Amino acid sequence: MLDAAAAQFRVHGFADTSTEQLCAAAGVRRSSLYNAFDSKDELFVRALERYVEVTGESQEAVLADAELDGFARVSGVLDLMIAEEHEASTGGHAAGCMVVTTRMTPDRGNQDPRIARILDRALGRQLAMLEHAVRAGKLDGSLRPDLDPRDTALLVVTLISGIRVMAQAGSAPEELRRIVTLGLSALTP
Repeated sequence: MLDAAAAQFRVHGFADTSTEQLCAAAGVRRSSLYNAFDSKDELFVRALERYVEVTGESQEAVLADAELDGFARVSGVLDLMIAEEHEASTGGHAAGCMVVTTRMTPDRGNQDPRIARILDRALGRQLAMLEHAVRAGKLDGSLRPDLDPRDTALLVVTLISGIRVMAQAGSAPEELRRIVTLGLSALTP
């Protein structure tokens, strides 16, 4: 149910996701939804927790892979986003991102401090993993030696967020790939 809810929230956001959409996506009736969760707000928070856990694990699998050089780790995370957007485009929509959508609606975090904590914790984890990959890339020579790991991690997060926004705006996966390639070219020697 949490994964189905996250799939709806990541594309439509909280306000534009109806209870009917959530029930249809999860294959449950409204009564079952409200028996499991006190409210749409509670479901959102739990789905966001699940979403950042799952996406964090998939990113960590790439960023912590010692078999890959630093550049391959960083580009591999961006490849995950492109693959999701490509798959979603075959269904006629963007994959979306629950984190980006929620960040773009700052009142959600202001209304529920749990949301702000989840987002901040996820960003901290993502930045730490990216910084580690950048350091590895500087050591193995696949990334420029003058890169600041923190700034580079912030650049990659910005690319990820931009990819998600551009996909929602209708950019095709091929165009997103070109954007990523251009962004990554600034990181290589």
